[in-house]
Amino acid sequence: MVIRRVLAPRIDFTALRRELDLPGGFPVEALREADEAVAAGPGPSTDRTDVPFVTLDPATSRDLDQAMCLTRRPGGGYRVRYAIADVSSFVRPGGALEAETWRRGQTIYLPDGKVPLHPETLSEGAASLLPDVERPAVVWTIDLDVDGAPGTVRLERALVRSRAKLDYATAQADAEAGRLPEPIALLPEIGTLLTVRGLDRGAINLPLPEQDVEPDGDGWRLVLRPPVPMEDHNAQISLLTGMVAAQLMVAGGVGLLRTMPAPRPEAVQRLRTAAVPLGVDWPAEMSVGRLIAGLDPARLRNAAFLDQAAELMRGAGYTAFDGTLPEDPGHGGVGGAYAHVTAPLRRLADRYATEVCLALHAGTPVPDWARTALPKLPGVMATTDRVASAATRGAIELAEAVLLAHRVGETFDAAVVDVDSPADGRSRRLPGGAVALDDPPVRARCDGELPLGERIRVRLVTADPATRKVRFERA
Repeated sequence: MVIRRVLAPRIDFTALRRELDLPGGFPVEALREADEAVAAGPGPSTDRTDVPFVTLDPATSRDLDQAMCLTRRPGGGYRVRYAIADVSSFVRPGGALEAETWRRGQTIYLPDGKVPLHPETLSEGAASLLPDVERPAVVWTIDLDVDGAPGTVRLERALVRSRAKLDYATAQADAEAGRLPEPIALLPEIGTLLTVRGLDRGAINLPLPEQDVEPDGDGWRLVLRPPVPMEDHNAQISLLTGMVAAQLMVAGGVGLLRTMPAPRPEAVQRLRTAAVPLGVDWPAEMSVGRLIAGLDPARLRNAAFLDQAAELMRGAGYTAFDGTLPEDPGHGGVGGAYAHVTAPLRRLADRYATEVCLALHAGTPVPDWARTALPKLPGVMATTDRVASAATRGAIELAEAVLLAHRVGETFDAAVVDVDSPADGRSRRLPGGAVALDDPPVRARCDGELPLGERIRVRLVTADPATRKVRFERA
Protein backbone atom coordinates (compact mmCIF):
# COMPACT_ATOMS: atom_id res chain seq x y z
CA MET A 1 0.00 0.00 0.00
CA VAL A 2 1.36 3.41 -1.00
CA ILE A 3 0.29 6.42 1.05
CA ARG A 4 1.35 9.89 -0.05
CA ARG A 5 1.54 12.48 2.73
CA VAL A 6 2.31 16.18 2.61
CA LEU A 7 2.62 18.21 5.80
CA ALA A 8 0.30 21.18 6.13
CA PRO A 9 0.60 24.01 8.70
CA ARG A 10 -1.75 24.54 11.60
CA ILE A 11 -5.34 24.79 10.35
CA ASP A 12 -8.40 26.10 12.18
CA PHE A 13 -11.57 24.23 11.20
CA THR A 14 -13.80 26.36 13.46
CA ALA A 15 -15.18 28.44 10.59
CA LEU A 16 -16.17 25.28 8.69
CA ARG A 17 -18.01 23.93 11.73
CA ARG A 18 -19.83 27.25 12.09
CA GLU A 19 -20.65 27.41 8.38
CA LEU A 20 -22.24 23.95 8.50
CA ASP A 21 -24.03 24.75 11.78
CA LEU A 22 -22.68 21.59 13.39
CA PRO A 23 -23.94 20.89 16.92
CA GLY A 24 -21.60 21.06 19.88
CA GLY A 25 -22.22 19.19 23.10
CA PHE A 26 -25.32 17.12 23.83
CA PRO A 27 -28.25 18.51 25.83
CA VAL A 28 -28.07 17.72 29.52
CA GLU A 29 -31.23 15.60 29.42
CA ALA A 30 -29.87 13.52 26.52
CA LEU A 31 -26.63 12.90 28.41
CA ARG A 32 -28.60 11.92 31.51
CA GLU A 33 -30.61 9.38 29.53
CA ALA A 34 -27.42 7.92 28.05
CA ASP A 35 -25.84 7.58 31.49
CA GLU A 36 -29.00 5.96 32.88
CA ALA A 37 -29.07 3.48 30.00
CA VAL A 38 -25.45 2.52 30.64
CA ALA A 39 -26.13 2.04 34.34
CA ALA A 40 -29.34 0.10 33.78
CA GLY A 41 -27.49 -3.13 33.41
CA PRO A 42 -28.55 -6.41 32.07
CA GLY A 43 -28.36 -6.98 28.37
CA PRO A 44 -30.09 -9.66 26.30
CA SER A 45 -30.59 -13.09 27.82
CA THR A 46 -29.06 -14.95 24.85
CA ASP A 47 -25.35 -15.44 25.43
CA ARG A 48 -22.99 -15.56 22.43
CA THR A 49 -19.84 -14.61 24.29
CA ASP A 50 -18.37 -17.99 23.32
CA VAL A 51 -18.16 -16.86 19.68
CA PRO A 52 -14.68 -15.36 19.03
CA PHE A 53 -15.76 -12.14 17.32
CA VAL A 54 -13.17 -9.57 16.25
CA THR A 55 -13.54 -6.05 14.85
CA LEU A 56 -11.79 -4.67 11.76
CA ASP A 57 -11.68 -0.88 11.43
CA PRO A 58 -9.30 2.04 10.89
CA ALA A 59 -6.62 1.97 13.59
CA THR A 60 -7.86 5.06 15.44
CA SER A 61 -11.57 4.16 15.50
CA ARG A 62 -13.31 3.56 18.81
CA ASP A 63 -16.93 3.72 17.62
CA LEU A 64 -16.98 0.05 16.61
CA ASP A 65 -20.27 -0.99 15.03
CA GLN A 66 -19.41 -4.45 13.67
CA ALA A 67 -17.60 -7.60 14.74
CA MET A 68 -17.33 -10.80 12.74
CA CYS A 69 -16.49 -14.46 13.04
CA LEU A 70 -16.14 -16.54 9.86
CA THR A 71 -16.07 -20.34 9.81
CA ARG A 72 -16.45 -23.23 7.40
CA ARG A 73 -19.60 -25.31 7.53
CA PRO A 74 -19.11 -29.07 7.98
CA GLY A 75 -20.93 -29.96 4.76
CA GLY A 76 -19.22 -27.25 2.71
CA GLY A 77 -19.74 -23.54 2.45
CA TYR A 78 -19.34 -20.90 5.11
CA ARG A 79 -21.00 -19.42 8.16
CA VAL A 80 -20.83 -15.65 8.61
CA ARG A 81 -21.58 -14.36 12.09
CA TYR A 82 -21.85 -10.59 12.10
CA ALA A 83 -22.50 -8.77 15.38
CA ILE A 84 -23.83 -5.22 15.12
CA ALA A 85 -23.89 -2.81 18.07
CA ASP A 86 -27.40 -2.86 19.58
CA VAL A 87 -27.92 0.88 19.92
CA SER A 88 -31.67 0.52 20.42
CA SER A 89 -31.01 -1.05 23.80
CA PHE A 90 -29.57 2.29 24.95
CA VAL A 91 -31.86 4.84 23.25
CA ARG A 92 -35.38 5.18 24.70
CA PRO A 93 -38.08 5.88 22.09
CA GLY A 94 -39.62 9.30 22.62
CA GLY A 95 -36.82 10.51 24.86
CA ALA A 96 -34.44 13.45 24.70
CA LEU A 97 -31.57 11.31 23.41
CA GLU A 98 -33.63 9.96 20.53
CA ALA A 99 -34.69 13.51 19.62
CA GLU A 100 -31.09 14.68 19.59
CA THR A 101 -30.01 11.81 17.33
CA TRP A 102 -32.72 12.86 14.88
CA ARG A 103 -31.30 16.38 14.91
CA ARG A 104 -27.81 15.02 14.12
CA GLY A 105 -28.67 12.19 11.70
CA GLN A 106 -25.18 10.74 11.52
CA THR A 107 -21.66 11.18 12.83
CA ILE A 108 -19.83 13.98 11.00
CA TYR A 109 -16.08 13.50 10.72
CA LEU A 110 -13.65 16.44 10.67
CA PRO A 111 -9.87 16.38 11.06
CA ASP A 112 -10.01 18.11 14.45
CA GLY A 113 -12.62 15.74 15.86
CA LYS A 114 -15.94 14.20 15.00
CA VAL A 115 -19.46 15.38 15.79
CA PRO A 116 -20.92 12.09 17.03
CA LEU A 117 -24.45 10.84 16.54
CA HIS A 118 -24.49 9.53 20.12
CA PRO A 119 -22.69 10.67 23.28
CA GLU A 120 -19.22 9.18 23.59
CA THR A 121 -20.31 7.27 26.70
CA LEU A 122 -22.25 5.15 24.18
CA SER A 123 -20.50 5.52 20.82
CA GLU A 124 -17.00 4.94 22.20
CA GLY A 125 -18.05 3.23 25.40
CA ALA A 126 -20.95 1.05 26.46
CA ALA A 127 -22.44 0.47 22.99
CA SER A 128 -19.16 0.10 21.06
CA LEU A 129 -17.94 -3.44 20.38
CA LEU A 130 -14.60 -2.85 22.07
CA PRO A 131 -12.40 -5.86 22.84
CA ASP A 132 -12.57 -7.92 26.03
CA VAL A 133 -15.86 -6.50 27.32
CA GLU A 134 -19.40 -7.83 27.05
CA ARG A 135 -21.70 -5.85 24.82
CA PRO A 136 -25.33 -6.16 23.63
CA ALA A 137 -25.49 -6.80 19.89
CA VAL A 138 -27.79 -7.79 17.07
CA VAL A 139 -26.21 -10.93 15.63
CA TRP A 140 -26.74 -11.94 12.01
CA THR A 141 -25.86 -15.55 11.23
CA ILE A 142 -25.77 -16.08 7.47
CA ASP A 143 -24.97 -19.44 5.92
CA LEU A 144 -23.36 -19.39 2.47
CA ASP A 145 -22.89 -22.24 0.03
CA VAL A 146 -19.54 -23.01 -1.59
CA ASP A 147 -20.10 -20.27 -4.18
CA GLY A 148 -21.02 -17.64 -1.61
CA ALA A 149 -24.78 -17.72 -2.19
CA PRO A 150 -26.73 -16.96 1.02
CA GLY A 151 -29.04 -19.60 2.45
CA THR A 152 -30.37 -19.82 5.99
CA VAL A 153 -30.39 -16.54 7.94
CA ARG A 154 -30.83 -16.16 11.69
CA LEU A 155 -31.17 -12.91 13.58
CA GLU A 156 -31.14 -12.38 17.33
CA ARG A 157 -30.28 -10.02 20.14
CA ALA A 158 -27.40 -11.44 22.12
CA LEU A 159 -24.55 -10.64 24.46
CA VAL A 160 -21.15 -10.79 22.69
CA ARG A 161 -17.50 -10.21 23.52
CA SER A 162 -14.97 -9.18 20.91
CA ARG A 163 -11.56 -10.81 21.25
CA ALA A 164 -9.49 -8.19 19.41
CA LYS A 165 -9.59 -4.78 17.72
CA LEU A 166 -7.90 -5.24 14.35
CA ASP A 167 -6.97 -2.54 11.85
CA TYR A 168 -6.82 -2.65 8.05
CA ALA A 169 -3.09 -2.10 7.59
CA THR A 170 -2.10 -4.82 10.04
CA ALA A 171 -4.75 -7.21 8.72
CA GLN A 172 -3.52 -6.67 5.16
CA ALA A 173 0.06 -7.43 6.19
CA ASP A 174 -1.14 -10.52 8.06
CA ALA A 175 -3.15 -11.66 5.03
CA GLU A 176 -0.12 -11.33 2.77
CA ALA A 177 1.97 -13.28 5.28
CA GLY A 178 -0.69 -15.98 5.74
CA ARG A 179 -1.17 -15.32 9.45
CA LEU A 180 -4.64 -13.78 9.75
CA PRO A 181 -6.33 -14.42 13.11
CA GLU A 182 -8.70 -17.39 12.99
CA PRO A 183 -11.98 -15.41 13.19
CA ILE A 184 -11.14 -13.59 9.91
CA ALA A 185 -8.80 -16.09 8.27
CA LEU A 186 -11.51 -16.81 5.69
CA LEU A 187 -12.23 -13.15 4.94
CA PRO A 188 -10.13 -12.95 1.73
CA GLU A 189 -11.72 -16.19 0.46
CA ILE A 190 -15.30 -15.19 1.29
CA GLY A 191 -14.78 -11.59 0.23
CA THR A 192 -13.51 -12.69 -3.18
CA LEU A 193 -16.50 -15.01 -3.68
CA LEU A 194 -18.93 -12.24 -2.74
CA THR A 195 -17.17 -9.81 -5.08
CA VAL A 196 -17.54 -12.24 -7.98
CA ARG A 197 -21.23 -12.71 -7.18
CA GLY A 198 -21.63 -8.96 -7.15
CA LEU A 199 -20.07 -8.63 -10.59
CA ASP A 200 -22.45 -11.32 -11.84
CA ARG A 201 -25.35 -9.17 -10.55
CA GLY A 202 -23.98 -6.08 -12.28
CA ALA A 203 -22.48 -4.43 -9.18
CA ILE A 204 -20.05 -1.54 -9.65
CA ASN A 205 -17.18 -0.88 -7.25
CA LEU A 206 -14.92 2.11 -7.86
CA PRO A 207 -11.43 1.58 -6.37
CA LEU A 208 -10.74 5.29 -5.92
CA PRO A 209 -8.06 6.45 -3.47
CA GLU A 210 -9.26 8.25 -0.36
CA GLN A 211 -8.06 11.81 0.17
CA ASP A 212 -7.96 12.84 3.81
CA VAL A 213 -6.50 15.31 6.30
CA GLU A 214 -4.79 13.81 9.35
CA PRO A 215 -3.20 15.38 12.43
CA ASP A 216 0.61 15.42 12.45
CA GLY A 217 2.10 16.90 15.61
CA ASP A 218 1.08 20.55 15.77
CA GLY A 219 0.01 20.55 12.12
CA TRP A 220 -1.84 18.46 9.61
CA ARG A 221 -0.94 16.26 6.70
CA LEU A 222 -2.77 15.73 3.45
CA VAL A 223 -3.07 12.04 2.66
CA LEU A 224 -3.92 10.10 -0.48
CA ARG A 225 -4.60 6.50 0.50
CA PRO A 226 -5.57 3.79 -2.00
CA PRO A 227 -7.86 1.08 -0.58
CA VAL A 228 -6.28 -2.21 0.45
CA PRO A 229 -7.89 -5.56 -0.40
CA MET A 230 -8.87 -6.28 3.21
CA GLU A 231 -11.02 -3.14 3.23
CA ASP A 232 -12.86 -4.38 0.15
CA HIS A 233 -13.30 -7.86 1.64
CA ASN A 234 -14.61 -6.34 4.87
CA ALA A 235 -17.06 -4.19 2.90
CA GLN A 236 -18.40 -7.33 1.20
CA ILE A 237 -19.53 -8.73 4.57
CA SER A 238 -21.42 -5.52 5.27
CA LEU A 239 -22.94 -5.58 1.76
CA LEU A 240 -23.99 -9.19 2.22
CA THR A 241 -25.76 -8.32 5.47
CA GLY A 242 -27.41 -5.27 3.93
CA MET A 243 -28.73 -7.32 1.00
CA VAL A 244 -30.06 -10.04 3.31
CA ALA A 245 -31.76 -7.34 5.41
CA ALA A 246 -33.31 -5.81 2.29
CA GLN A 247 -34.66 -9.19 1.17
CA LEU A 248 -36.20 -9.69 4.62
CA MET A 249 -37.91 -6.29 4.49
CA VAL A 250 -39.10 -6.66 0.89
CA ALA A 251 -40.61 -10.05 1.73
CA GLY A 252 -42.26 -8.54 4.82
CA GLY A 253 -43.63 -5.55 2.94
CA VAL A 254 -42.20 -2.90 5.26
CA GLY A 255 -38.82 -1.30 5.70
CA LEU A 256 -36.21 1.21 4.66
CA LEU A 257 -33.94 0.58 1.66
CA ARG A 258 -30.81 2.30 0.45
CA THR A 259 -31.59 2.86 -3.21
CA MET A 260 -29.83 4.22 -6.27
CA PRO A 261 -30.97 4.15 -9.91
CA ALA A 262 -29.10 1.82 -12.22
CA PRO A 263 -26.77 3.68 -14.60
CA ARG A 264 -28.75 5.12 -17.50
CA PRO A 265 -27.90 3.63 -20.91
CA GLU A 266 -26.92 7.04 -22.27
CA ALA A 267 -24.51 7.55 -19.33
CA VAL A 268 -22.91 4.17 -19.99
CA GLN A 269 -22.62 5.06 -23.67
CA ARG A 270 -20.88 8.34 -22.81
CA LEU A 271 -18.45 6.37 -20.66
CA ARG A 272 -17.82 3.96 -23.56
CA THR A 273 -17.06 6.96 -25.75
CA ALA A 274 -14.59 8.30 -23.16
CA ALA A 275 -12.85 4.92 -22.98
CA VAL A 276 -11.64 5.12 -26.60
CA PRO A 277 -9.25 8.09 -26.38
CA LEU A 278 -8.06 6.84 -22.98
CA GLY A 279 -7.02 3.53 -24.51
CA VAL A 280 -9.33 1.50 -22.25
CA ASP A 281 -10.32 -1.69 -24.06
CA TRP A 282 -14.00 -2.32 -23.33
CA PRO A 283 -15.43 -5.42 -25.05
CA ALA A 284 -19.04 -4.93 -26.14
CA GLU A 285 -20.35 -7.80 -24.02
CA MET A 286 -18.54 -6.76 -20.81
CA SER A 287 -20.41 -4.97 -17.99
CA VAL A 288 -18.99 -1.74 -16.64
CA GLY A 289 -18.50 -3.39 -13.24
CA ARG A 290 -16.36 -6.19 -14.66
CA LEU A 291 -14.36 -3.73 -16.74
CA ILE A 292 -13.58 -1.57 -13.71
CA ALA A 293 -12.66 -4.61 -11.62
CA GLY A 294 -9.94 -5.48 -14.14
CA LEU A 295 -8.36 -2.01 -14.36
CA ASP A 296 -5.19 -0.99 -12.54
CA PRO A 297 -6.10 2.38 -10.96
CA ALA A 298 -2.41 3.23 -10.60
CA ARG A 299 -2.20 3.77 -14.37
CA LEU A 300 -2.97 7.36 -15.26
CA ARG A 301 -5.44 6.73 -18.08
CA ASN A 302 -7.27 4.12 -16.03
CA ALA A 303 -7.51 6.60 -13.14
CA ALA A 304 -9.01 9.20 -15.49
CA PHE A 305 -11.50 6.60 -16.74
CA LEU A 306 -12.51 5.72 -13.16
CA ASP A 307 -13.06 9.39 -12.47
CA GLN A 308 -15.43 9.51 -15.42
CA ALA A 309 -17.14 6.31 -14.20
CA ALA A 310 -18.00 8.00 -10.91
CA GLU A 311 -20.71 9.87 -12.83
CA LEU A 312 -22.65 6.60 -13.02
CA MET A 313 -23.00 6.48 -9.23
CA ARG A 314 -25.52 9.27 -8.74
CA GLY A 315 -28.88 9.55 -7.02
CA ALA A 316 -28.36 7.40 -3.90
CA GLY A 317 -30.94 7.89 -1.16
CA TYR A 318 -33.31 6.12 1.21
CA THR A 319 -36.71 4.72 0.28
CA ALA A 320 -39.27 3.84 2.96
CA PHE A 321 -42.23 1.58 2.24
CA ASP A 322 -45.09 0.03 4.17
CA GLY A 323 -47.47 -2.28 2.32
CA THR A 324 -46.67 -1.17 -1.22
CA LEU A 325 -43.20 -2.03 -2.50
CA PRO A 326 -41.11 0.73 -4.09
CA GLU A 327 -41.32 0.93 -7.86
CA ASP A 328 -37.54 0.51 -8.05
CA PRO A 329 -36.19 -1.11 -4.86
CA GLY A 330 -32.70 -1.71 -6.23
CA HIS A 331 -29.31 -0.09 -5.73
CA GLY A 332 -27.44 0.34 -9.00
CA GLY A 333 -24.02 0.07 -7.38
CA VAL A 334 -24.86 -3.11 -5.48
CA GLY A 335 -26.85 -4.79 -8.23
CA GLY A 336 -29.90 -5.56 -6.09
CA ALA A 337 -32.00 -4.48 -3.12
CA TYR A 338 -29.88 -3.24 -0.25
CA ALA A 339 -30.33 -1.69 3.21
CA HIS A 340 -28.18 0.09 5.76
CA VAL A 341 -28.20 -1.94 8.98
CA THR A 342 -24.52 -2.30 9.94
CA ALA A 343 -23.53 1.11 11.34
CA PRO A 344 -26.12 2.19 13.95
CA LEU A 345 -23.55 4.00 16.09
CA ARG A 346 -22.84 6.34 13.17
CA ARG A 347 -26.09 6.38 11.12
CA LEU A 348 -29.59 7.04 12.42
CA ALA A 349 -31.37 4.99 9.75
CA ASP A 350 -29.62 1.73 10.66
CA ARG A 351 -31.20 1.58 14.12
CA TYR A 352 -34.75 1.65 12.74
CA ALA A 353 -34.10 -0.67 9.79
CA THR A 354 -32.56 -3.20 12.18
CA GLU A 355 -35.60 -3.08 14.45
CA VAL A 356 -37.84 -3.82 11.46
CA CYS A 357 -35.67 -6.80 10.53
CA LEU A 358 -35.73 -8.19 14.06
CA ALA A 359 -39.54 -8.08 14.14
CA LEU A 360 -39.98 -9.57 10.67
CA HIS A 361 -37.56 -12.39 11.43
CA ALA A 362 -39.33 -13.19 14.70
CA GLY A 363 -42.78 -12.94 13.10
CA THR A 364 -43.86 -10.21 15.52
CA PRO A 365 -45.33 -6.75 14.79
CA VAL A 366 -42.85 -4.01 13.99
CA PRO A 367 -42.76 -1.66 17.01
CA ASP A 368 -44.85 1.45 16.44
CA TRP A 369 -41.93 3.76 17.28
CA ALA A 370 -39.88 2.18 14.50
CA ARG A 371 -42.68 1.86 11.95
CA THR A 372 -43.84 5.47 12.28
CA ALA A 373 -40.26 6.70 11.89
CA LEU A 374 -39.69 5.05 8.50
CA PRO A 375 -41.35 7.65 6.21
CA LYS A 376 -39.51 10.50 7.98
CA LEU A 377 -36.04 9.00 7.73
CA PRO A 378 -35.31 9.55 3.99
CA GLY A 379 -35.58 13.33 4.34
CA VAL A 380 -33.50 13.47 7.52
CA MET A 381 -30.80 11.24 6.06
CA ALA A 382 -30.66 13.19 2.78
CA THR A 383 -30.05 16.41 4.71
CA THR A 384 -27.35 14.97 6.93
CA ASP A 385 -25.69 13.17 3.98
CA ARG A 386 -25.25 16.57 2.35
CA VAL A 387 -23.76 17.98 5.54
CA ALA A 388 -21.36 15.05 5.89
CA SER A 389 -20.20 15.42 2.28
CA ALA A 390 -19.76 19.17 2.70
CA ALA A 391 -17.72 18.64 5.88
CA THR A 392 -15.40 16.12 4.25
CA ARG A 393 -14.87 18.14 1.08
CA GLY A 394 -14.62 21.44 2.94
CA ALA A 395 -11.89 20.15 5.24
CA ILE A 396 -9.85 18.87 2.30
CA GLU A 397 -10.31 22.08 0.30
CA LEU A 398 -9.22 24.13 3.31
CA ALA A 399 -6.11 21.99 3.80
CA GLU A 400 -5.26 22.23 0.10
CA ALA A 401 -5.62 26.01 0.11
CA VAL A 402 -3.51 26.45 3.26
CA LEU A 403 -0.87 24.07 1.96
CA LEU A 404 -0.54 25.92 -1.35
CA ALA A 405 -1.16 29.52 -0.24
CA HIS A 406 2.53 30.45 -0.36
CA ARG A 407 3.13 28.77 -3.72
CA VAL A 408 0.95 30.85 -6.06
CA GLY A 409 2.74 31.29 -9.38
CA GLU A 410 4.66 28.00 -9.15
CA THR A 411 4.25 25.25 -11.73
CA PHE A 412 3.52 21.59 -11.01
CA ASP A 413 3.22 18.25 -12.78
CA ALA A 414 -0.42 17.15 -12.89
CA ALA A 415 -2.68 14.50 -14.37
CA VAL A 416 -5.85 15.54 -16.17
CA VAL A 417 -8.63 13.48 -14.57
CA ASP A 418 -11.70 15.29 -15.87
CA VAL A 419 -12.62 17.75 -18.62
CA ASP A 420 -15.66 19.95 -19.01
CA SER A 421 -18.37 19.00 -21.45
CA PRO A 422 -18.15 20.95 -24.70
CA ALA A 423 -19.68 24.43 -24.50
CA ASP A 424 -23.12 24.79 -26.05
CA GLY A 425 -22.43 28.24 -27.47
CA ARG A 426 -24.28 30.04 -24.68
CA SER A 427 -21.84 29.36 -21.85
CA ARG A 428 -19.13 31.90 -21.13
CA ARG A 429 -17.17 29.50 -18.95
CA LEU A 430 -13.57 29.04 -19.99
CA PRO A 431 -12.59 25.52 -21.07
CA GLY A 432 -11.02 23.45 -18.36
CA GLY A 433 -11.54 20.55 -16.01
CA ALA A 434 -9.91 18.92 -13.01
CA VAL A 435 -6.28 17.99 -12.43
CA ALA A 436 -4.65 15.85 -9.76
CA LEU A 437 -1.17 16.67 -8.49
CA ASP A 438 1.13 13.93 -7.28
CA ASP A 439 3.05 16.17 -4.90
CA PRO A 440 1.27 17.57 -2.99
CA PRO A 441 -1.74 15.22 -3.42
CA VAL A 442 -4.20 17.92 -4.46
CA ARG A 443 -7.13 17.83 -6.87
CA ALA A 444 -8.48 21.14 -8.15
CA ARG A 445 -9.97 23.12 -11.00
CA CYS A 446 -7.71 23.93 -13.95
CA ASP A 447 -8.46 26.32 -16.82
CA GLY A 448 -7.33 25.65 -20.38
CA GLU A 449 -7.62 23.08 -23.12
CA LEU A 450 -6.94 19.84 -21.26
CA PRO A 451 -6.12 16.39 -22.68
CA LEU A 452 -7.99 13.81 -20.59
CA GLY A 453 -5.75 11.13 -19.14
CA GLU A 454 -2.50 12.94 -19.95
CA ARG A 455 0.18 14.58 -17.85
CA ILE A 456 0.67 18.32 -18.22
CA ARG A 457 2.34 21.23 -16.46
CA VAL A 458 0.02 23.57 -14.57
CA ARG A 459 0.52 26.92 -12.86
CA LEU A 460 -1.12 27.73 -9.53
CA VAL A 461 -3.10 30.97 -9.87
CA THR A 462 -5.30 30.88 -6.74
CA ALA A 463 -4.92 29.35 -3.27
CA ASP A 464 -7.18 31.20 -0.86
CA PRO A 465 -7.82 29.67 2.61
CA ALA A 466 -10.61 32.18 3.30
CA THR A 467 -12.72 30.88 0.40
CA ARG A 468 -11.13 27.40 0.31
CA LYS A 469 -10.52 27.86 -3.43
CA VAL A 470 -7.58 26.44 -5.37
CA ARG A 471 -7.29 26.96 -9.10
CA PHE A 472 -4.65 26.21 -11.72
CA GLU A 473 -4.17 27.09 -15.36
CA ARG A 474 -2.36 25.09 -18.00
CA ALA A 475 1.23 26.27 -18.16
